[in-house]
Amino acid sequence: MKNIYKILIAFIGVLAVSCNADDVENRPVIGVGTAPVLLTPQSDFSIVLSKETEKEIATTVTWNKATYAGSTVVVNYTIQIAKAGTNFKSPVTVTNTTAVSQELTVEELNSALVNGGFIEKEVNDVDLRIKAVIGADGLPQYSNSVTFKATPYHAPLASSHWLVGGATPGGWSWDGDAETEFPLVAGQSKIYEVSLVLKNGEAFREFLSNDFTSGGNWGSDNSHNFEYYANAGYTIDSELENANDGDKNFKYTGATGLRVFKIDNVAKTITLD
Repeated sequence: MKNIYKILIAFIGVLAVSCNADDVENRPVIGVGTAPVLLTPQSDFSIVLSKETEKEIATTVTWNKATYAGSTVVVNYTIQIAKAGTNFKSPVTVTNTTAVSQELTVEELNSALVNGGFIEKEVNDVDLRIKAVIGADGLPQYSNSVTFKATPYHAPLASSHWLVGGATPGGWSWDGDAETEFPLVAGQSKIYEVSLVLKNGEAFREFLSNDFTSGGNWGSDNSHNFEYYANAGYTIDSELENANDGDKNFKYTGATGLRVFKIDNVAKTITLD
């Protein structure tokens, strides 16, 4: 009986190996065919990106499909950008798709540029190409590349506050990037700090949010003035005083120059360095 079991187990093993061998032999072999060909945008493309138009279409990227030898497969495409002349040493992914055409919004393109280390508010030369793969990363093929010009805008942090007023570089204006971003200190949740040039004898106010319109976000429940912090028991730098204007703003009394303005909501201090 034991011998019968042994023979049966051996037979099953041989059958399994045979089936596996057949599976391998019958498995289709896939190889590279032709790389995708980038069609648009072209080298004369140039764009200045702005926060106000972030939902609009910046450009449409189109290309001819990549081909692979063997059975029919799904090809995944990645739109990549890199600093011009770097031969895509550190490519940045803009988006992924299985189609051969993709609209890019101003916000999508700007985000990729900022994440890729391109200089904000300056004209940058940008290389763009298409990467084609099978599955997650199999058998990559790359298209030709094109170099275009793009000027990214500053993408503020969602947690930032804002400084507006005659003492600040942008004055009493919300146009463009006139307002001064007042961000959280890295790793903190209640301490804000920014370096800016303050103008002697002028006033300013802290705003809690920004609607990114030229009309400004002036709501009284959207700002904190000098009186607000004084009444809350904050220790305020001697070079800041109550402007005693209609909005009880901060008034800067120090010399005009670059200063570090900091509001520490943990220690309850407002300082200038």
